[in-house]
Amino acid sequence: MNDGMKIMSEKIRKHTDLRVYQLSFEAGMEVFELTKTFPKEERYSLTDQIRRSSRSVSGNIAESWRKRKYPKSFVAKLSDSEGEAAETQVWLDYALQCNYLSKESYRLLYDKYEHIIAMLINMSTKLEQWKI
Repeated sequence: MNDGMKIMSEKIRKHTDLRVYQLSFEAGMEVFELTKTFPKEERYSLTDQIRRSSRSVSGNIAESWRKRKYPKSFVAKLSDSEGEAAETQVWLDYALQCNYLSKESYRLLYDKYEHIIAMLINMSTKLEQWKI
């Protein structure tokens, strides 16, 4: 069984029960805390962009959960979430290049988003498990 699912005896009743949601919310909060140290001149550019994309990952997961009775809509929202996670990785690349993040912070967060992306892909390829 993968990370994205719980043991069958632990029924997933809402999006907040999904491990991928929990991980994406945690990552979004890590981004928020890290960006507090970014320079003020980045407030309306890099800081805003990375916060928006990181928060959108969990937001799209919540939307996908509510659309799971419509397989194409469910997969589309998971795909949107995957795209936002990848966008967050790009902003992390910029933050590292600009020396706003340590290599260790970058690596840990980048890898967390890689794991989230893998979980989202796994969910979208195993639709039968998620259908209502």
